[in-house]
Amino acid sequence: MGWTLHHCHLAMPPGSEDEARRFYGGLLGMDERPKPPVLAARGGMWFRRGDAELHLGVESDFRAARKVHPALMIDDDFDGLVDRLVAAGLEVRPDNLLPGFRRCYVDDPFGNRLELLTRRSDG
Repeated sequence: MGWTLHHCHLAMPPGSEDEARRFYGGLLGMDERPKPPVLAARGGMWFRRGDAELHLGVESDFRAARKVHPALMIDDDFDGLVDRLVAAGLEVRPDNLLPGFRRCYVDDPFGNRLELLTRRSDG
């Protein structure tokens, strides 16, 4: 039996749910998912789009993940997403060193690094 990734977990500072909603829900277009009540008591949020699920947990001594990161495969309108991020004033860092893919990095509002990538249409 093969494996799949169920979710990736990132941290965020306490009281930053509105910022997370604006970024993950508004800019990235992910849907906020309800957490089971026993987990909701801990704070944090869950977001999903397609098969990609991100869990954001609250850490009182928060430190951004600057190197480790989720890589989100964007199958629809990669350029439109990048344009939205740039229009929102975010620094989008292109990195096309991975053969067969276009990709870039962007930081969430808390400084966590995200990789966005799409397959090259030119082979």
